[in-house]
Amino acid sequence: MISGNPKLISLEKYQSILELSNRQGLDGSYEKAKHQWIISDSESWLARVSLPWNMSPNEAGILSVKDDFHLALVLIRAGIAVTGYFHNGEMLDHKVFRAYMVRQKQGKSQIKYLKTKGKSRAGSRLRLGESEQFFEDINQRLQQYEENYAITTWGISCGKTLWPYFFGSETPTPFSKNAENMITIPFHVQHPDFETLQAIHKKLNGIHLTLSEKGQEVFDQTDKLDVGKTEDDDNW
Repeated sequence: MISGNPKLISLEKYQSILELSNRQGLDGSYEKAKHQWIISDSESWLARVSLPWNMSPNEAGILSVKDDFHLALVLIRAGIAVTGYFHNGEMLDHKVFRAYMVRQKQGKSQIKYLKTKGKSRAGSRLRLGESEQFFEDINQRLQQYEENYAITTWGISCGKTLWPYFFGSETPTPFSKNAENMITIPFHVQHPDFETLQAIHKKLNGIHLTLSEKGQEVFDQTDKLDVGKTEDDDNW
């Protein structure tokens, strides 16, 4: 079981976790797909640490800053999305995309409506057409990033319902669903706009700790972890 939400911790406290893990003979491993350092005993995981995207761990979990780091982010919800390009932490490009995808009154996206009802009247066809153009526009921007910059990492936040339309657009994504340099953003994105893009980028450069109940007992015994606010304290 998990003790609570991911918590923001300092680099110093992350290092103290590694030191305590070594002293207790715990196992540490890197999960590349989620960019997490996992600490476990012989039975189960005790701690999951979401690492800063601008840093990489060595075999012992010690972090170092990535040189010449090119990051592209895309945050997508029905009817609104934002893309951003960052070089060594500095935002050099961003764009917000909007589309008429949500049915009035029902508040349901046209894609979800067609999936459940299978109908397409004039208004529905208009919304569906805008939905298709919506994903083409997003992917055109991402293709520009691919052409103009040496992207190190792609970060994506997109509901699974929209994945077939994002990856199946007439304008293809510059990366595949299983690309090694593509990471799913581990934070909830409610409204993808410029402010949210900035906030998510800041969070991705932090260190976030999640403990199991057993891990809570192991790592809180020294009472030295300077745990910050939980993710629920922020409004994204």
